[in-house]
Amino acid sequence: MTKINLYEKTIKKELSVWEKSMLKPPGLVGKTSKSMQTKMQSLIPKKVQDFITVSIQKMMEMIMNGSSLLTKTEMAYNISLGESDYLIEQTFKVYDKVAIAQGFGFGMGGFLLGLADFPTLLSIKVKFLYDCAKCYGFDVNNESEKLFMLYIFQLAFCSDQRRLELFPIMKSWDDTRPKEVDWELFQIEYRDYIDIAKLLQLLPVVGSIAGGTANHGLLKKLKTTAMNCYRLRVLQNSTV
Repeated sequence: MTKINLYEKTIKKELSVWEKSMLKPPGLVGKTSKSMQTKMQSLIPKKVQDFITVSIQKMMEMIMNGSSLLTKTEMAYNISLGESDYLIEQTFKVYDKVAIAQGFGFGMGGFLLGLADFPTLLSIKVKFLYDCAKCYGFDVNNESEKLFMLYIFQLAFCSDQRRLELFPIMKSWDDTRPKEVDWELFQIEYRDYIDIAKLLQLLPVVGSIAGGTANHGLLKKLKTTAMNCYRLRVLQNSTV
C-alpha cells in the first residue's frame, strides 16, 4: 500500500468520526446554548442586529459575485489529498494570524470598532473559503462551487437541528447539487451562532481578548468544516 493510500485510509477514519458528530442529535447542551442565544439576542440593540444582517448579506453576495481574482492562491492541479490538506493548514496559519490580530485590535477600540470587526472577519472567511476550494482543485468560478461554499459556511455556523438537515446534503452534493440557499434562514442561523462568541468583544476592557479568541475559534471551525467537506468530495470522486 502506498503512502498516499495510507494517508487516505487515515482520513477516511477521521471523516467517519466527524460524520458521527455531524449526525448526533441535539443534546441538553445544545438546547441550553440555543436558549442562551435567544436571551443574548434580546440584549442586542436592533440597530446592531440590522448591521450584522446587512454584513451577512454582503458576504453572501461577495461569494456569489466573486472570482478567482479574490485571492492570490493558485488553483491546485493533480496533487494528492495529503498535499491539499497541507496547503490548507499553511493557508490557515496566515489567515488565523490576521483574524486574531484584527479581533484584538478592534476589541481594544470599544463598541464601534468591535462592531466593525463583523464584516471584516466575514471578508477573511470568504477569502479563506475561496483558497480552500482552490487547494482541493475546485473551480471557484463555477456557480455550483460558489453555492457549495455557502453551504459549507452554513454547516460550520448553524444550530444542531439545522446541522442534521445540512449534512446529508453536503455528503451527497455531487448527486443532489441544490440550486439555491434559504437566505433568510442562513442569516438568522449565523447571527444566532456568533452572538455569544462575539458579543463580549463589544465590551470595554475584555473586548480585545474576547475578540482575538473568538476570531480564532470561528475561523478554526470554518477550516475544519471546509476541509472535511472537500475531503468527502475528493474521496468520493476518486472512487467513481
